[in-house]
Amino acid sequence: MVESGLSVRRVPWSPQARAAEAAAASGGSGNVDESKTRKHASLAARLAKNVIGMLTLRRPRLVAGFLFLLVLLVLLVAVLIHLSLPGYRAFPSFESSLVDSIDDLDSSASEFGILGVPRCSSKHEKTVEWTSKDLLKGLEEFVPIYETRPIKNYKDGMGFDHSFGLWFMTRWLKPDLMIESGVFKGHSTWVLRQAMPNTPIISISPHHPEEYPGKGPAYVDKNSTYFALMDFEDFTSLDWEIYIMEEHGISDFSRVLVFFDDHQSHLKRLKQALKAFILHAQICTSFSFLLDRLKQALKAGFQHIIFDNNYDTGTGDHYSLRQICDQYYTIGGGHSCIRDDDEARIRERRKSLWEKAVGIDELCGMNNAWWGIRGHMNDNFNRSSEYISYPEHVKNHRFLESVLDVYWELPPVAGPSLTHQTRYDPARSPNPIIEDGRFDLFQRLGLTRLEASVFNGYTQMVYLQISAPDSDR
Repeated sequence: MVESGLSVRRVPWSPQARAAEAAAASGGSGNVDESKTRKHASLAARLAKNVIGMLTLRRPRLVAGFLFLLVLLVLLVAVLIHLSLPGYRAFPSFESSLVDSIDDLDSSASEFGILGVPRCSSKHEKTVEWTSKDLLKGLEEFVPIYETRPIKNYKDGMGFDHSFGLWFMTRWLKPDLMIESGVFKGHSTWVLRQAMPNTPIISISPHHPEEYPGKGPAYVDKNSTYFALMDFEDFTSLDWEIYIMEEHGISDFSRVLVFFDDHQSHLKRLKQALKAFILHAQICTSFSFLLDRLKQALKAGFQHIIFDNNYDTGTGDHYSLRQICDQYYTIGGGHSCIRDDDEARIRERRKSLWEKAVGIDELCGMNNAWWGIRGHMNDNFNRSSEYISYPEHVKNHRFLESVLDVYWELPPVAGPSLTHQTRYDPARSPNPIIEDGRFDLFQRLGLTRLEASVFNGYTQMVYLQISAPDSDR
């Protein structure tokens, strides 16, 4: 292959040149005019040849010094070129368009993917206190903690990304009490305990963590109160005034962190958290009356909430906050259900790359409805599915905006070429904490020691800080 490639570039010899070669081989001159067959060197080449010749005859040491300086110059140019290139890539990126340099996670430009990531706007545009540097520092501390986890194979539960997010946010907020709805085998309980070693935990689940035969080890915390099995009561049924104020002696309810990982509608859970302290509240249909009750509840109610499984539009088994915020008028929101539109083509192509990528046929239902799941509000592990109109979908978003002080989606820990994840589509997720190409940082933080499977469970975990509607707090 190499020879044939070179022969193509070779200039065919003239008859005179072939005669000169034959004469030279036999020792004769061949009577060939040398001026017609010899290739003339350029002026610069001839000048360089003459200078080097003179220096070689008269100043051999000067020639050696000249060559040494030339080598140094070449090396310097090579170093400068290397430093100007992007960071070293240990693995090829799946898509070059996803490998954008991210110097600051706090900049708004880094929050949206190529398909658009719906943004939930808070009332006063408040944001979290932590920065990208705090997240990196937290990762360095959390990796060795995560390696000691009692449940190693957690295929159906929380992976590394969300484990880190829950640990980081809990440790930062430092609550006086932690409530978790949805326990499974107890991994999230263990994560909460690592973040706050001495803080009480209330764990709510129909099943006890030890009630999963054949699914490996479970974690049961000795300093947790379990509402499970015969003692199970749903989050909305518990008398929180008793269990928080009397049992744990906590008077400031804003010092309580609530974590929902129970695959229930986020809208339902949010409203339940807001009116958790309205004892014996009667069911009402008046939206204004509901807001009045919520204002009363939020004077002493839950303010810090973390939702796991904040599913993207067209995916998941419950109506999520991200689906609520996916509106035509929000930044990064809205969809086109036209089958030959750009979005349809991009989505179809990405389905071959990412397991959870959604095509137009999966996203859009009858009459081009795309909010939730094909225009439906799913709930309770997909056991119920209710159609909602677009005006109702907008109304849900207006309600969320009225109580939202802070909305922050946890970014993926690292880019897909580093973690080798294939599940979530990075075009519909915030940019990662460690961007593609930063293998040096990925390795330095100890993330190369973890199995690739622990990075395949990212679903946009989200932190909320809420207050009464139209509050100036």
